[in-house]
Amino acid sequence: MPPKKRHSGLTGSREPKPDGDSASSPDKQESPELSEEKHRDKNAEFVSLCKSLHVSDLLCDRAWLLWRTVQESMDKAPGSQERLWAACLFVTVTDMDVGCFTVTQVLKAVRLNLKQFLDVVRQLDVNLDTITTKVNSRLTRLEKKYDVMLALYQRFEKTCKSIFVLTPDGRERETMRTCWTMFLLAKGRALQMEDDLVISFQLLLCTLELIIKRCSPDQLQPLYQSAVTKVQSPPTRTSRRSQSKAKSRPAEPEVDARLLETLCKDNECNIEEVKNVYNTSFLAFLDSMDLSRAAGVPQAKDINRLYEEHYLKSRDVDGRLFFDGDESVLPPKVQISQVERTPKKNQPDEDGPMIPPPTPIRAAMTSIQMLRGDLPSNGDRPSATLATYFKNCTVDPTQDVQKRLETLGQAFSQKFGEAAGPHCVVYGQQRFGLAVRLYYKVMEAMLKSEEKRLSVQNFSKLLNDATFHTSLLACSLEVVMATYEESSFKNGGGDQTGTNLCFPWILNVLNLSAFDFYKVIESFIKAEPTLSKDIIKHLETCENLIMERIAWRTGSPLFELLQQEHASAAAEPVETTASFSQPLQHNHTAADLYLSPVRQGLRVLPSDSPATPPQQPTASQSSAQAPCQAPRQPKSNSLSLFYKKLYRLAYTRLKTLCSYLLSSHPELEPIIWTLFQYTLQHEYELMRDRHLDQLMMSAMYAICKVKSVDLRFKSIVSAYKNMANTNQETFKNVLITEGHYDSIIVFYNQVFMQKLKTNILQHASTKPPPPSPIPQMPRSPYKFPNSPLRVPGSNNVYISPLKNSRMSPGIMTPRSRMLVSIGESFGLSNRFQKINQMVNSSERSHKRTMDSGSTLKPLKRLRFDMDGQDEADGSKPGGDSTLIQKLTEMSSTWNRIHEQKMKEDPDTREEPQ
Repeated sequence: MPPKKRHSGLTGSREPKPDGDSASSPDKQESPELSEEKHRDKNAEFVSLCKSLHVSDLLCDRAWLLWRTVQESMDKAPGSQERLWAACLFVTVTDMDVGCFTVTQVLKAVRLNLKQFLDVVRQLDVNLDTITTKVNSRLTRLEKKYDVMLALYQRFEKTCKSIFVLTPDGRERETMRTCWTMFLLAKGRALQMEDDLVISFQLLLCTLELIIKRCSPDQLQPLYQSAVTKVQSPPTRTSRRSQSKAKSRPAEPEVDARLLETLCKDNECNIEEVKNVYNTSFLAFLDSMDLSRAAGVPQAKDINRLYEEHYLKSRDVDGRLFFDGDESVLPPKVQISQVERTPKKNQPDEDGPMIPPPTPIRAAMTSIQMLRGDLPSNGDRPSATLATYFKNCTVDPTQDVQKRLETLGQAFSQKFGEAAGPHCVVYGQQRFGLAVRLYYKVMEAMLKSEEKRLSVQNFSKLLNDATFHTSLLACSLEVVMATYEESSFKNGGGDQTGTNLCFPWILNVLNLSAFDFYKVIESFIKAEPTLSKDIIKHLETCENLIMERIAWRTGSPLFELLQQEHASAAAEPVETTASFSQPLQHNHTAADLYLSPVRQGLRVLPSDSPATPPQQPTASQSSAQAPCQAPRQPKSNSLSLFYKKLYRLAYTRLKTLCSYLLSSHPELEPIIWTLFQYTLQHEYELMRDRHLDQLMMSAMYAICKVKSVDLRFKSIVSAYKNMANTNQETFKNVLITEGHYDSIIVFYNQVFMQKLKTNILQHASTKPPPPSPIPQMPRSPYKFPNSPLRVPGSNNVYISPLKNSRMSPGIMTPRSRMLVSIGESFGLSNRFQKINQMVNSSERSHKRTMDSGSTLKPLKRLRFDMDGQDEADGSKPGGDSTLIQKLTEMSSTWNRIHEQKMKEDPDTREEPQ
């Protein structure tokens, strides 16, 4: 007899309930029965909630303690208390990594959908130290996984309408349910990255192919019925089953090429990629389930039971509920309204018909098609033109290029498989193959541009530079992975997202420094005009992450260059402040940055410079230098350009933060910038293994202190969280000493202030340091029109100029937000009441009472506003209340925007009477 299925031992497990609300704990040994006697001091309804979710006594105590810590800062809306209790339980269970309940079970318990529940959990972070990195990471992963699953189900439902025939007895619904559940099970078992949209969608098409060719023909629409009947050959399968039982197992069923082609054409998906998914991940899944031997549609009961096991183990959302239209997984109505009310136009100023925004899957498939269509058809070989460039070199780089690609291709595919799943190595090979074609294409474009610029054809030095080739290949790979949505940014950086393939993953795989990678980004964008807006924005984010933190990690060549530049006490700064007022225009290409990274005619290093060993002067230099001097390393173009961009990024972020917090003190912004810029130029070691924003927040706090402006770190961090591309790790875990991390407050007290105390106090003297020039902020070649401007200090109020009558506030923003449009009536009085409620709630959210002493101690968690004292030095706060300050800031912001509008549009100015 054939061996029993490996899951046959599950026959005794309970049957799944339609709503996924489990009657038992996923992990009973970690969650013993709750004892109500031990919790008489707690709210009875809270204890009842804990019992329904199979929470242990210890977890109940800790969740209650968390609730007591934050309850005074929470809104008292009807029904909110139970939801906040559930959020406290979720946070506690996640922090302790105990499997008491699934996400679906807690959603059911408090009658919320996932998006609403995630918002409730995030509300707990009122003191900015409630939500740990572990909890925040799970929230991000849950949200991404949910978004992917919702997009997949919506496409699945649409596709099924074109496949199955509606019958009076509803048989097609049961077939569709089995198909969806089987897909969920396959995705959970075959993919480690369940939030990968493209591979998951391709796996869904594989599942549909199997179900279609195994179901009764009378259930299919004519198109698919025809595609199946022309290919199926039942006699062949019968003969296979009648073969000798001595064989290990029958041959795997082959993919129905015509049927799969029809599915791929209907869904704008590349058939070769789907075939690879079928022959690797999907067949392996079928084999593990013994489904490859069956002839008919798998038994719904068996598939349901096996998915139930996976769902309880993952403790996530029950994906079956999408099929049932369950409220816990339906998107909030506001989101549906937002999609319907936010149409997309072909051109910003075009008055043509509105085009609905594409669905996530359609957008991804379109991007992939565009990428593939724009690549040369010569495969993984250089074109004839590029081969000629190679041959024109003094040293032909062809063999080195090929060997490098072979070595890096193996490393990439292996690491991709480790991150995505054991059967995903072939997907890594596919991605690498596309990246090689893009790599050759961009390289050829760069060389043609260089030939036109320099009138030379011999690029031997550039084309034999391994760092240039590796950087160009890394950029190509990043573009390909971003197109396939495998590299994205959430919460301010790839390191904190749910997938392992986010930038800077590619740098680690190719053993490439971030500083070297940055050199190629701008030239890559200029050389490849077919890059989409989203990909250009993605590469800009990569560049910003490099400048903010990645290039400042220990071991980066950036520090070696900086040490060389600062080796002489009389050395010029990396980038003079005189250049700040000049536009960010330069003639440096990637070739300049990799091969000619120096400027001639600069000073020489003294002989005792620690940057490099003394070198023998050349003949042309020896007559002009003192005998004891060795030639100084000339100034680096790559470093100068890096600092130009760094200063502009730093000032942009500072200006944004100041607009949130110091709109009533505009005179402080240039002073803060002066201290911030001085730190980056002269105390760059403070950036080692740290983040640019940590120095920015510290500089802001320091200047406000010496200028007697009441601004506390709690307010700074609260505003910082509302900025784009930020992460709580930035202010919660700052390097203090080697191996020791603490909060931004401890960093300020023990590191920043100690290092810069003299300079900080100079700004309070009668002769302060001269202000640093403000960098000119021209429109970046990467930039695109910004979203409506958020009113400082608010999460829900946005301001946007009125462009035309069709772009009314109801269309431009979701209904959940309120938009004030200059020049248009604001509306009903209840909107002003909502603003008052919002401001009052934000005032309330800043209050916290804690028992503590007067001495500050380094903490692993932030501790704000203790006993009304400032958290950094114990001084008493002063000035206006937060409410008055917020109202002043809002009024000031509206006035500034109105004034700016008048300056930009002279035709709208009022004529003097």
